[in-house]
Amino acid sequence: MVTEYDEKGKVFTEVISKKAIPATVQTVAQKIEGSIHVRTNERITDELDRNEPFLPMTSAKVFDQEGRMQYECDFISIRRSQIVWIIPWQERGQGVSDA
Repeated sequence: MVTEYDEKGKVFTEVISKKAIPATVQTVAQKIEGSIHVRTNERITDELDRNEPFLPMTSAKVFDQEGRMQYECDFISIRRSQIVWIIPWQERGQGVSDA
């Protein structure tokens, strides 16, 4: 790892700080639950807008269309073009009420 300092002592490294956001990702064929890693002070949409073909996810569980778990893995890479929707777990259950 390379560490550089400017004239004021500010540290620059190649490490990018990210926070893990538990989420559910629906692809065209499966539902995947796990953690998406987003740069500090950014949103999931910022991560999705990156010009990279795959979205990494950790602590993943992959479910088929009937809801049966197919795989469980520490890391999975999801092709962004196959993503239909993403819901952060903190947002689940906050739908519109019937009132």
